[in-house]
Amino acid sequence: MFYIVVGSITLLALILLIIVIFYNKFQFAIIKINEAEENCDMTLHKKYDLLTRMVPIIRKSLKNKKLLEEKLSISIEDLNHFELNNVLTDFYTELFKIIDENEKLLKSKPLSNLLNELNENEEELIACITFYNDTVVEYNRLIISFPSNIIRLLFRYKKKEFYSHEKHEIFEILKEENTD
Repeated sequence: MFYIVVGSITLLALILLIIVIFYNKFQFAIIKINEAEENCDMTLHKKYDLLTRMVPIIRKSLKNKKLLEEKLSISIEDLNHFELNNVLTDFYTELFKIIDENEKLLKSKPLSNLLNELNENEEELIACITFYNDTVVEYNRLIISFPSNIIRLLFRYKKKEFYSHEKHEIFEILKEENTD
């Protein structure tokens, strides 16, 4: 009888230890994802500020007061970081199309300075997005792997989205490999 009680307590302690370990892995991944989201949001807001500071310079140089007016009217506070990234990427592309079509804009010193800042910001954003996506891959791997998928069910963790389809495809390949 003593061995059954000791064995049961040991088994229960082992199960509890496994739950705690995987719960902590989820918590660590969630903390990293939240940190990555904050960094991305901060970098995206800086990109928005830089782009909006460029518009008046371009308008003044081209003498077009209505240029990109609809792009400036968006409320970035209503967008999540994925939507904001998409909107700003479109804005960025449109702005550079205008700059490419009007080479005289590149002679403007203030615009050149903003372009340099924007390039630095773009590099930071790529790094933030890469970190976010890599962290989401780790988290989503926990979601589908055994025994952490049991913890996912207990605490109702859900998959996180990626910034790009590339990481999503990599995750789907990993998912297929794990289920085989």
